[in-house]
Amino acid sequence: MQLEKKHFEILPKAQQNWQNRPEWFFNRAHTDTYELWYEGRYKRAEIWQKKVMEQLVSKDTRIKTLLEFGCGTTRFTRWWKEIGIKATGGDISPLMLSQAINLFEGDLVMADSHHMPFKDHTFDSLAFITTFEYYKDPVKVIRESARVAKYGIAMGMMNRNSPKVLRRRVQQVFGKNPFYVTATFYTPAMLIKIIEEALQGREYTIEWSCTGLPKWFPVQQWSVPYGDFFGLYVKFTDVD
Repeated sequence: MQLEKKHFEILPKAQQNWQNRPEWFFNRAHTDTYELWYEGRYKRAEIWQKKVMEQLVSKDTRIKTLLEFGCGTTRFTRWWKEIGIKATGGDISPLMLSQAINLFEGDLVMADSHHMPFKDHTFDSLAFITTFEYYKDPVKVIRESARVAKYGIAMGMMNRNSPKVLRRRVQQVFGKNPFYVTATFYTPAMLIKIIEEALQGREYTIEWSCTGLPKWFPVQQWSVPYGDFFGLYVKFTDVD
């Protein structure tokens, strides 16, 4: 009698979809190399992204705790403590979180950002770092964020006003860049319109700044809506 060999995957193909579409962060071929990407050619970009986010969030001295959704392997989540903020990570991908538990000392939760398993005002702030682009219902996610976060929402985004966006789309045509197929790229103005729709009736201020400019450019951060990355912070002013 010959036994049939079966091959099992950590995450079966039938479960590699989210929001009714396949996503790269449910594919181990991509998630296993995620940390290496940051340690390679993306290192310089990461440094400037953190500078921008620190400047925006640190101005709100009320922020002591933060939930970062779409935390992935906790690349940014590990960093928040360096600026005095206690972070918790949340993600929908078990493949990302399976790495995060070995890299991050704080709490982690596997959940959908559209339905966060937390009580109102559990955290001082909520952060999305290069993950908000993948939400099919961004208005719902912002409203859920405003429920869970008491004082503000921090967002680090891939900017639509960047020549890299065109390059990524061309690469996709040739099947060479699977990471942004389902991503929606925003400009600061586009994102602010979504925020205004989601937060009707709330009182808040918005501040943003761009980076991700060419290395040879005379400045690496500015208040002009051009660059590969922009950070944006929504500060709620209607809470004590």
